[in-house]
Amino acid sequence: MGNWIYINGEFLPVEEAKVSVFDHGLLYGDGVFEGLRTYNGRIFRLEEHIERLYRSAHFIMLRIPLSKEEMKETILEAVRRNNLKDAYIRVVVTRGVGDLGLDPDKCLRPNLIIIVDKITLYPEKLYEEGLEVVTVPTIRNPITALNPQVKSLNYLNNILAKIEGKNSGCIEAIMLNQEGFVLEATGDNIFIVDRGTLITPPTHIGILEGITRQVVIEIARDLGIPFKEEVFSRYQLFNAQECFLTGTAAEIIPVVKVDRRRIGDGKPGAITKRIRKAFREITMREGEPVYTDEV
Repeated sequence: MGNWIYINGEFLPVEEAKVSVFDHGLLYGDGVFEGLRTYNGRIFRLEEHIERLYRSAHFIMLRIPLSKEEMKETILEAVRRNNLKDAYIRVVVTRGVGDLGLDPDKCLRPNLIIIVDKITLYPEKLYEEGLEVVTVPTIRNPITALNPQVKSLNYLNNILAKIEGKNSGCIEAIMLNQEGFVLEATGDNIFIVDRGTLITPPTHIGILEGITRQVVIEIARDLGIPFKEEVFSRYQLFNAQECFLTGTAAEIIPVVKVDRRRIGDGKPGAITKRIRKAFREITMREGEPVYTDEV
């Protein structure tokens, strides 16, 4: 566990890092966040994560109290304070302390929190053998309700789907939209391979524009793997040759069974393996150096 938590300009020991019970992030999920990864002393895709954080905040009319450059330097310092080379970073911006009403104008100052710690979502065995998932009844929030591209603190939609997945004996679940098209997992984007073409849902139908998702798209193009963004149904998912999920914490994890239907031959596929290998290589050489001796 990291030892120091950043809150509003101070680095505090874990046991002293607290926020008010009147914080609207706690009371109403009013706020935004980002999750980042550090590999070998380098923060991967730092600029992209910061840009997405500020876009989410702008959408909900939340003013982040630091400039983007100040945010970058603060995140770097938070990692240094915790002396971790391989870490997970959570940046949280809440609406701040207000009253028990909904009015965000009653919250005079946002709270900025940065946590640096370790994270392990899945056992290593699942990266080698693949994951079994289910599709669930809880649909993804439609764009007309709350655009899923906003990475907000209110993850109840995803959590309900996660509960349904676990109730079915799976640790991950796939969410659909109102029309029945596949969107994403509870915390990750989804890709399939259909007749040699890599496919992922387009962002405009209601998914988070994942940072790792974008890296995978870049890798596919570099490797010459045919790729397209296209809506697809459970029928296409069940009959895909390969499937995998992508996310900052999860990285790239193969899916070998969906709703008890075997995907392909029931093992991580060749394209999945190529992309995962390329992703690991990129994370080891790219990123913003945290420590001055990293070049």
